Amino acid sequence: MRRLLLLAAKIAVSAALLYLAFARVDISAIGGRLQQARFAWLVALALILFLQIVLVAMRWRQIVLQCGAPLSMSAALRYMLIASFFNQTLPSTVGGDAARIWFVARTGAGWRRATYSVLVDRVVGLTVLVAIVIICLPWLLQLVRDPIGRASVLLVNGAGLLGTLVFLILGRLRWPWLERWWLTREIAGAAAAAYKLMTDARPASIVVGLSVAIHLMTITAVWCAARAVAAPLEFGYALLLVPPVVLVSTIPISIAGWGVREGAMMAVFTYAGLLDADGLIVSVLYGLGLFAVGAAGGLLWILSAEQRMWSAAQRAPDA
Repeated sequence: MRRLLLLAAKIAVSAALLYLAFARVDISAIGGRLQQARFAWLVALALILFLQIVLVAMRWRQIVLQCGAPLSMSAALRYMLIASFFNQTLPSTVGGDAARIWFVARTGAGWRRATYSVLVDRVVGLTVLVAIVIICLPWLLQLVRDPIGRASVLLVNGAGLLGTLVFLILGRLRWPWLERWWLTREIAGAAAAAYKLMTDARPASIVVGLSVAIHLMTITAVWCAARAVAAPLEFGYALLLVPPVVLVSTIPISIAGWGVREGAMMAVFTYAGLLDADGLIVSVLYGLGLFAVGAAGGLLWILSAEQRMWSAAQRAPDA
C-alpha cells in the first residue's frame, strides 16, 4: 500500500508540474512547431540515447565485476534496456533499478552484491555529474544573472556534492554504530564498495570516463532536440545548462523526471535569455526520446526469458 501511495504521489507531482509548464506557453504554437520538427535530428536524438544505454551498461558491468559478481556485456545491455522500459514507459512500484537488482541476483550474484552494484552505479553517475557542474560553474554563473537562478544552481549542486561526499566517507570510516541496524549496515557496505572502486585507478578511470561520455551524450541529445525544432540553443550553452537540469531531474519526486525536467529546462532557458517555450519543447522531445528507447526495451522484455522468470516468481508463494 505504501508503494502504491508513493506511485500515486509521483504521478500527481508529474501531472501538476506538467500542467503548470504548459499553462505558461501557447499550446497551439508548440503543436505547430512539433509538427514541423526535422525528422533527421529526431533520429539522431534516438540513436544517441540508445548508444547512451550501451555506455551505461558497460559502466554498470564494470561495477558488477568489481563487486565480485559475473555479468556478460550482452546481459548487462539487455537488463539496462529492460530497466529503461520500467523507468520510462511503465509507471509502477517496480523501478528500473529494482529490476536490475532482481535480474543480477537471479544469476547467482546474490541480493547484496546486486544491490551494491546498482547503488554504486547511481552514485558514480551522480558524482561525475556534480563534478561537471562544478567545472562549468564559473561560466554558468556568468550566463545565469538572475539571483534566484544562481542560488538554485548552487543549492542543488551543493546538496548533490554533500550527499556523494558523505556516502564515500561512509565507505572509508566504518563506525561501529553503523553495524547495529540492517539499513545502515547495508548502506555502509555499499559505500565501502564505492570507495574501493573509486580508489582503484584502473576501474575508477573506466567508470569515470564512461560517466563523462554518458553525460556528454545527454547534452548532445538535448542539443539534437533543440536542432529538430530550430530552438536557438548553441552546443556551448547546452554544455552549461543541461547538467544542472539533469541534476534536478534526479530528485525522485515524479515519474521518470516528467514535470521536474520540464520546469527546470524552462527555468534555465529563461535565466540564459532564451524562450521558456523553447525549453519546454526541447525537454518534451528529449523525454519522448527516452520513452522511445524504453518502448524498445519493453519489446525486448516481452520476448525475453527474464519476463517468464519474473512472471513465475510473482506467482510463487514466497514472491
